[in-house]
Amino acid sequence: MRFSIKPEPRQESYMRTVPIDEILAACKSEYGTKPILEYYFSPTKNETFIQDFLHYLNSSLLDAKHGVILIAIMMIQTASMGQFRGPATGFFEGFNDIGSPVLKGSALYSEPTQEYRMTGSGENIWFGSDSFSFLWKKMEGNFIIQAQLAFVGEGTEPHRKAGLMIRNGLSPDAAHVSCVIHGNGLATLQYRSEAGKDMEEVIFDIQGPDVIQLEKNGDSFTMSVAHFGDLYTKNTVELKLEGALETGLFICSHNEKVIEEVVFSNVRIFGIEPDDFTQYQDYLGSLLEVMNVEDGKRQILGGAPGSWQAPNWTPDGKTLIYNADGLLHKFDLATGDSKVLNTDFADRNNNDHVISFDGKQMAISHHAGEDGQSVVYTVPIEGGTPKRVTPLSPSYLHGWSADNKYLVYCAARNGQYDVYRIPVEGGEEEQLTNESTLDDGPEYSPDGKYIYFNSARTGTMQIWRMDPDGGNQTQLTFDKHNDWFAHVSPDGKWLAFVSFPPEVPAGSHPFYKRVYIRLMSVEEKKPRVIAYLYGGQGSINVPSWSPDSKKIAFVSNGIFE
Repeated sequence: MRFSIKPEPRQESYMRTVPIDEILAACKSEYGTKPILEYYFSPTKNETFIQDFLHYLNSSLLDAKHGVILIAIMMIQTASMGQFRGPATGFFEGFNDIGSPVLKGSALYSEPTQEYRMTGSGENIWFGSDSFSFLWKKMEGNFIIQAQLAFVGEGTEPHRKAGLMIRNGLSPDAAHVSCVIHGNGLATLQYRSEAGKDMEEVIFDIQGPDVIQLEKNGDSFTMSVAHFGDLYTKNTVELKLEGALETGLFICSHNEKVIEEVVFSNVRIFGIEPDDFTQYQDYLGSLLEVMNVEDGKRQILGGAPGSWQAPNWTPDGKTLIYNADGLLHKFDLATGDSKVLNTDFADRNNNDHVISFDGKQMAISHHAGEDGQSVVYTVPIEGGTPKRVTPLSPSYLHGWSADNKYLVYCAARNGQYDVYRIPVEGGEEEQLTNESTLDDGPEYSPDGKYIYFNSARTGTMQIWRMDPDGGNQTQLTFDKHNDWFAHVSPDGKWLAFVSFPPEVPAGSHPFYKRVYIRLMSVEEKKPRVIAYLYGGQGSINVPSWSPDSKKIAFVSNGIFE
């Protein structure tokens, strides 16, 4: 397990937020060049920033050959779980104008949007030699790079191009594989198998996709593209690129006299699960994210080298609660600080934890006793000694009733897993489903009229709905994907759930898969994709909507360094 971020040169809090135009003007005055910034701002003390900024440039990262300034300014606060503050998208190590285009390119990373804005010229990326602008970092092994892309302006050439690239060196004739989106909407998987050879390509049927991904897995390179909201379309080529490979974002104007511009958002670059990995014994890194459900714009809040799972959003909108290493943690959205929530003896909590609708209590699933099976408890939201609710185990909590009188959960009884409910104060449990296949993930609607759950009774895992007493069980999703953990928005209008690919068994929801988070109106019942991520188990197991029904919180995974 590896996880690191680019360190800042000074650990004290000496920065203040400065308009980006002021920074650019100061740098241009000092160096006569437009800088390329990987730039992270945090709450700081009111000390002069520009002098420190220019002093930092003088002392370190000015590349006179390319006129490039790479800056990594970050506030790092050590906290439990090795938490970092600030985004993990600023991973790139270098910027180069490949093939020496006449007009130089640039790249700018900005907060709080966590977007990259790149400009570049270059004649082409074709035949035996290339000319373009490239923002990159070295990657080894198997990995994924993904982003959303938007050209700025109408452009001059229909074949201006931008996208993702995995390259074996920075020479103009280097072997490489590229996920290419052209200005006219053409999407192609382009590759040069050996240095100096002419390029080859695979042309996609889709026109103008804005969601893009490129994955290396051994000698297989897979390009995945979609219009935001749709499922991926994919193509794969076999190519031998070995060692540390320059991997990143590129732009080419297809006209050496013209500068074009592109914006990349939702950029992620990470290693994937190794072949010798054992799930539930080994864990990859985690990113805690929030996302606007309307446009899919994501923001990284924090992360760790190990497993963070299943964030809840508190009803007051101020805090996320997630589990890690058997404990629950409260993430303050205003400060970015994370603190352990006291659950006394319950130190083996799993990712099934839910906040009551009134925000006063939390129900948790703790692996109790010598048999270590999951048992449901309640605890005050501010922490305290848990009170046992379910007399039998295993029981995996998933929801509170809107009147805070009942808990619903998945439980193994008589050799099968079904949905049960029980009074919050404990007592006799009531079986609501009875299927030989798995029923899981029960959650009440905010108006108390329904319980949503997922069931594999049709052969694939699909989203279902029933009355609070188990009556009128009705299927809501019907496609080939395996849908888990439907979470109802506070306004009662939407369901957000995670969709595993068809090759994952219906009764399984493993870690570290290429999954979708999808959104569906409770009335229209037509799901659309709002997040394309590497995750699965622990990503969105519990209710995670913001109180205003505009955002959700979740966890994505990978090897980040």
